[in-house]
Amino acid sequence: MQVELPDGSKREVPDGATVADVAASIGRGLAKAAIAGKVNGKVVDVYTPVYDNAKIEIVTPKSEAGLDTIRHSTAHLMAMAVQELFPGTQVTIGPVIDNGFFYDFGTDRPFTDDDLRRIEEKMSEIVKRDLPVRREVVSRDEAIAMFEKLGEKYKVEIIKGIPGDEPLSVYHQGEWFDLCRGPHVPSTGRLGAFKLTSVAGAYWRGDEHNAMLQRIYGTAWADKDELSAYLTRIEEAHARDHRKLGKQLGLFMFSNFAPSMPVFLPKGAAIYNELVDFVRKFYLRDGYSEVVTPLIWDTEIFKISGHYDNYKDNMFFSEVDEREYGVKPMNCPGHTQIFAMERRSYRDLPIRYADFARLHRYERSGVTHGLVRVRSFAQDDAHLFVTDDQIESEIDRELRLIKEIYDIFDFKEVRIALSTRPEKRLGDDAMWDNAESALENALKKNGVEYHINPGEGAFYGPKLEFQVTDAIGRPWQLGTIQLDYALPERFQLRYIGADNAEHQPVMIHRAILGSIERFIGIIIEHFAGAFPLWLAPVQASVLPLSEKFLDYGRETAAKIRAAGLRVEMDDSNEKLGAKIRDAQLKKIPYMLVVGEKEVAAGTVSVRKRTGGEQLSMSIDEFVAEARRVIAGRSLTL
Repeated sequence: MQVELPDGSKREVPDGATVADVAASIGRGLAKAAIAGKVNGKVVDVYTPVYDNAKIEIVTPKSEAGLDTIRHSTAHLMAMAVQELFPGTQVTIGPVIDNGFFYDFGTDRPFTDDDLRRIEEKMSEIVKRDLPVRREVVSRDEAIAMFEKLGEKYKVEIIKGIPGDEPLSVYHQGEWFDLCRGPHVPSTGRLGAFKLTSVAGAYWRGDEHNAMLQRIYGTAWADKDELSAYLTRIEEAHARDHRKLGKQLGLFMFSNFAPSMPVFLPKGAAIYNELVDFVRKFYLRDGYSEVVTPLIWDTEIFKISGHYDNYKDNMFFSEVDEREYGVKPMNCPGHTQIFAMERRSYRDLPIRYADFARLHRYERSGVTHGLVRVRSFAQDDAHLFVTDDQIESEIDRELRLIKEIYDIFDFKEVRIALSTRPEKRLGDDAMWDNAESALENALKKNGVEYHINPGEGAFYGPKLEFQVTDAIGRPWQLGTIQLDYALPERFQLRYIGADNAEHQPVMIHRAILGSIERFIGIIIEHFAGAFPLWLAPVQASVLPLSEKFLDYGRETAAKIRAAGLRVEMDDSNEKLGAKIRDAQLKKIPYMLVVGEKEVAAGTVSVRKRTGGEQLSMSIDEFVAEARRVIAGRSLTL
């Protein structure tokens, strides 16, 4: 029979040939590297038979499909090791996740760091056994019987919950086996570049009313070099963790009286306000009107907007004077009320409302995380009311604005996704066709690369989602542009067109930084706490050599503060070296040393956070230099 290879060439193979046989017919090196295959695009085990005219691709370890196969197989390897070490432990699920995998276990005792070390050693031992990994197809009744015999109640529950009546697959490695769709590597000997990273509690099926399980996380790679590089990146990420740096730098805190609602301390508030002022300058330039709207609205407005039906589980509620109120999770319903307050003409459009109001969303405690997933936040939120003819030009302008702002933060790689209609949505298909086409046309007109994210749009309209990559290569979701025909229709918004007839405006929802709280968490890690001068909560620290120079130090700090810079003075009794180290730990951009020479000359000795030559400057010269760096939004001093 004949199969087709990725380059379009044809190859004759014997009847009954497997993916492995096809790899061997191409070359010994490929046969040795093969860990899985693709048959007409579906990833399968290497021993899966191929069929006439099938399109075949050999999957090797460093491909995306190869890494997924390695990580899935390593999760099984870990589960086998756990059950050999801790008999009676039950297995549940073990999926592949970004850069690794996890497996949830039912056990009466929590796993310790020493347990993780022992499990890794057992995994390496099983790798050396080079056990064949083979797939067995069984009926549902057979699968239930197999796992009931082992006392695996979670697996039995999983099997009984799988819809349909198709046979199931079980993967064996030695005497150990697990329920799985696969595919897997052909033998345990093909694994080895792995590391168990952490252990945590996890409720069965994510329900807090169910049993608490033990979840072990791990990572696996094609080879030891890739594993080592990843672990180095993880160490760097830990060093940059915004929760750790936020505490070290005195930026924010959390209180048990307001769970997952950040409190910005004075230094954190300086960054917060600087970001808001930064965005406001663009608003002024681009013709936005800033509004201030209530935090609490009668729930009737959310029923009209659709949020009550579609977002109720993520909202906070209260009752006053026998009326139900909701704490707003977003600004858009309120902005419709401003548009509707007076009769509008086509000459008024586009109207651009911006709002930095507090928003509140109920996030489950298990998913909140530092500043990047909170219950209380504000956005650089804007809603544009436009005519159909203005959609492309407004989106075009927003795309340019987003790029301009991201470039300032040195986000070099920006990926754009067009998220299309979700299953649960407002409006008819014609409305969604128009909205999705408008967004896609704007992207094409600008020559912007993008990918489709099917089913991930908002319930009221499709959206563009902007993902940036930080200084150490991690992706972060930031801005959105959402096109909405539904809310103007539900609130019966109208304007008078050039034809003197009523028309319905289109609403564009837009955020660039997104949540200010989340953005601060991201840039703490992006800059490793060493903010550029314009964002630094303390831009300069005055360091008197001794108490004899405290008065001159205070005068210096006062002059710099009067010039509009954020400055503090270290009046401790520590020696200069200790003061410099303290300022460096606080990541303060400039250290201004003052002693006898500086007092006599009326100068300061300027040391930069980044090191280099120490310069003598007058206070006015230093202020001018700092202002120059700030005005240019420079990332370096």
